[in-house]
Amino acid sequence: MDDRRLVLKETVTMALGQALCVALMLGVFALLGRLDDTVLLGGLLGWLFAVLNHFFLAMGAMMAARKALGENVKGGKNLIQFSFFLRLAVLFLVMFALLKSGRCNVFSLVLPLLFTRPILTVEQFFRKDGEGKS
Repeated sequence: MDDRRLVLKETVTMALGQALCVALMLGVFALLGRLDDTVLLGGLLGWLFAVLNHFFLAMGAMMAARKALGENVKGGKNLIQFSFFLRLAVLFLVMFALLKSGRCNVFSLVLPLLFTRPILTVEQFFRKDGEGKS
């Protein structure tokens, strides 16, 4: 499978998994009587940030792997490190600004980033043998 198609497929899987997890999270907020506009906006933006973070992580890893295959292992390693730093810095700055504005609930904004690992684990469990290998 083409690397770009694999990245897009994984991003769609992540988006669907995040949507399910965010919906469950909003349900918990509703059951607790805490569902309001800040929770909804935080959940929506948290979903968006988690999906975009995963997409840019996958794209960075794909580009670094291509560099490493081209005998530029150090360049690939530097690309991964720069990508990590840039994604982390942008996420921190944007989320900090949103939280300081008071328009988003802190938990509904941050929790979708923590849903990524369980989603990847479940996705790996259901992946067929040989799928995702090029």
